[in-house]
Amino acid sequence: MNQPPLMASKKCPHCGFWSPWQQQATDRCERCGLYLDAPRMRSEQKRQELADKPLPSFMRLELKPDDGTVLRFFKHIVRGGQLVFGAIVSFLLWLVAMLAG
Repeated sequence: MNQPPLMASKKCPHCGFWSPWQQQATDRCERCGLYLDAPRMRSEQKRQELADKPLPSFMRLELKPDDGTVLRFFKHIVRGGQLVFGAIVSFLLWLVAMLAG
């Protein structure tokens, strides 16, 4: 049998009215229309702004079609080095986190 999904509600931090809550950052109060989880909404907006920012030029190594073969080869080597460096740093951070508990 299909059971209806569980219903949740949350008290609005602004007006104190209990509104249905789907545990999304975009859920709004039925009475005042403000966000039920405003800090989470601000956090997600900041995260999206950071994701939309373009990368600095030194981190972008573009392979252009008019580059010569030797230049393209060295750009691939540099990209591989960046990848290996990122993997090593990630592993070390994981190791420190595991050792810390």
